[in-house]
Amino acid sequence: MAADEPLVLGIETSCDETGVGIVRGTTLLADAIASSVDTHARFGGVVPEIASRAHLEAMVPTIERALKEAGVSARDLDGIAVTAGPGLAGALLVGVSAAKAYAYALGKPLYGVNHLASHICVDQLEHGPLPEPTMALLVSGGHSSLLLAPDITADVRPMGATIDDAAGEAFDKIARVLDLGFPGGPVIDRLAREGDPKAIAFPRGLSGAKDPAYDFSFSGLKTAVARWIEAKRAAGEEVPVRDVAASFQEAVVDVLTRKAVRACKDEGVDHLMIGGGVAANSRLRALAQERCERAGIRLRVPRPGLCTDNGAMVAALGAEMVARNRPASDWELSADSSLPVTDPHVPGNHDHGHGHSHDHVHEVSKENLYS
Repeated sequence: MAADEPLVLGIETSCDETGVGIVRGTTLLADAIASSVDTHARFGGVVPEIASRAHLEAMVPTIERALKEAGVSARDLDGIAVTAGPGLAGALLVGVSAAKAYAYALGKPLYGVNHLASHICVDQLEHGPLPEPTMALLVSGGHSSLLLAPDITADVRPMGATIDDAAGEAFDKIARVLDLGFPGGPVIDRLAREGDPKAIAFPRGLSGAKDPAYDFSFSGLKTAVARWIEAKRAAGEEVPVRDVAASFQEAVVDVLTRKAVRACKDEGVDHLMIGGGVAANSRLRALAQERCERAGIRLRVPRPGLCTDNGAMVAALGAEMVARNRPASDWELSADSSLPVTDPHVPGNHDHGHGHSHDHVHEVSKENLYS
C-alpha cells in the first residue's frame, strides 16, 4: 500500500444510513455505519425528518469511530468527500454541512460526489481499478439504472432507468402486502430460497419487442402480485408465501439481468458491475453469474456490505477524484436531491464547462466564518 495514494474520508447520508468510510487509494481502511432503519420500520418506510435527525446525532461519533478504526488522524486526510445527491434533501444537507465543517476546519479540499457513481466506484475496493468503460447495473430502493461509465470521475452515461417503481421499492411493497415487515428485500430473498420460482407466472415488465431495450418497469408486476394475493385471500385460501416470494423475485431479477447482459453485448463491453442495495440479493447474483458466463462477460459484484449505502463508496470515489486531479467543490456546494447521474461530482464554480448551476443553500466565505 503506497503512502502516496490519496487518503480520503467519505460521508454518506442520502437516506437512512449514516455512513463514514476511509480509503487510501483503492484500499478500504474503515467503514463505519449507523443505521436508523429500526426507527423507520414501524412506519413501514423511511421518514425523511426522522432520518435527518438521526444523521445529526450519529455524525460526529461515526466519524470518530471511522478515524479510530482506520488508525489515522483527521489531519492526515487528503480530502473529504460527501454525497451531494441524489437522495432525501434534508438527509443530504446534514452530510454536506458536516463535510464542509470538517473540510474547512482541517483546511482540506471538499468533494461533493454523486451517490450513484459512488455505488459503481465502491467495487474498486474489492476487485481493483474499474475497467474503462464500465457497464453498471444499479439496483436499490430508489434506483434501477443501467449506466455506462467511460470515466467514473467525469463521464457517466445513462443507458436505461426505471420509469416507475425501482426494484427495491417493489420488494418493500410486496413484503408489506405479505405482512413481512420492512425492509422487504432480505426477508423475500430468504423465503424465496424455499419457494418455487416457476409456481406463478408473474409479468416481466417492458420485455416486448417494441419496448425500450434498457428501461425497467416494476409497477405492473407489483400490482399483479398484490392482486394475486388478494384473490387468494378473498377465496379464503392460504397464500403460499414462499412461492409468491420466489416467483416475484424471479420476475424482477430475470428482467434486470437480461437487460444488463443485452446492454453489454450491444456496447461491446466484456464485463458487468452490479451495485446498490438489491445487489445483495442472492438470486440476482446467481442469475447474473449464470447469464454473464454464458455470454462471455465477467461479472463484478462487491460483497453485500458494500452494496448497501455506506461511506466507503463515497470515499472510494473521492480518492479517485484526488488521484485524477479533478477540481474540488467550493464552499457553495449544496445538497441536490435530484443530482443527475451525468454529474459524477459537483465541481466548484471555478471549473466552468462542467456541471450546471445549483441553487446554493450555503453561502460560506472564509472571511466571515470566524470574524
